[in-house]
Amino acid sequence: MNATNVWKSGALLTAVGMSCGAFGSHGLRSRQPPLSERSISNWSTASNYLIYNGLALLAISFHPALSLSRRARIATGMIASGAMVFSGSIFGLVLGKDVWKKVLGPLTPLGGVAMIGG
Repeated sequence: MNATNVWKSGALLTAVGMSCGAFGSHGLRSRQPPLSERSISNWSTASNYLIYNGLALLAISFHPALSLSRRARIATGMIASGAMVFSGSIFGLVLGKDVWKKVLGPLTPLGGVAMIGG
């Protein structure tokens, strides 16, 4: 990823995180059947992680070594993909059916490991 793509990825993750957070605050509370407080808290956590990682990518995009270092480009890809997998799997778990839990449940920690690795 070059600096422009890192910046765009960071902006997109931040915007999606904010949108999902707003939806979680307003849309999930009126959902039928109602979601548990734990599910709403999990949704909030996933939204926050998108925002944090998006802001991190925005900051990283200004670092001069990004365009020179292969390691930095790999790290930014891991951060972006890890945030999407981590948060996306939690969103799916909150909204999904029980069948999804078998597929999405194991993906959440993989996304977390990718974020940490990045």
